[in-house]
Amino acid sequence: MEEKLKLIVKAKKGDAIAFQQLIHLEKEKLYKMAYVYMRNEEEALEVFQETVYLAFKSITKLKNDRYFSTWIIRILINTSISTLRKKKRVVLINEEMWDNMPGKEMVETDVQIDLMNALNEMDEKYKTVLLLRYYQDYTVQQIAVILDCPEGTVKTNIRRGIAVLKDKMKGVYKDDRQNSIIQGRV
Repeated sequence: MEEKLKLIVKAKKGDAIAFQQLIHLEKEKLYKMAYVYMRNEEEALEVFQETVYLAFKSITKLKNDRYFSTWIIRILINTSISTLRKKKRVVLINEEMWDNMPGKEMVETDVQIDLMNALNEMDEKYKTVLLLRYYQDYTVQQIAVILDCPEGTVKTNIRRGIAVLKDKMKGVYKDDRQNSIIQGRV
């Protein structure tokens, strides 16, 4: 963490090499999140590149160096949502996309596809908190910082998001193991 903070200080002073090293540390997490939103490699890379550009352009505005990771994730989420709105489309994940998705968890493919399709149909506020909480393993407090909202709002959106997922997935899976996926261990 100490080394990362030194890189952030250098990057804020205009050191492009330091900024590049910071991006190298964050690139996998950023790309995975962009891919979850955009659903294809090309668009995920575009969002990733736009995020890096916007972050580089505005790094001097970063108030607390310790929150660099959450700050850049927030930029990526906003860029992803903005890009999707511009394209005005909903993309449902199919098996081919899932098979090519980098860093996927080893869960039954059908269950994962159904879950991702249900997530795609959700309001952005629920989708975002669920992805950050269960896909990126952020705490409620970290999500509140990323989204710049109260922790209570994050908790409420997680609870409501899970309820929406349960409703969308109701009746699809019958055995207990599969139902446990829907009940909060997404």
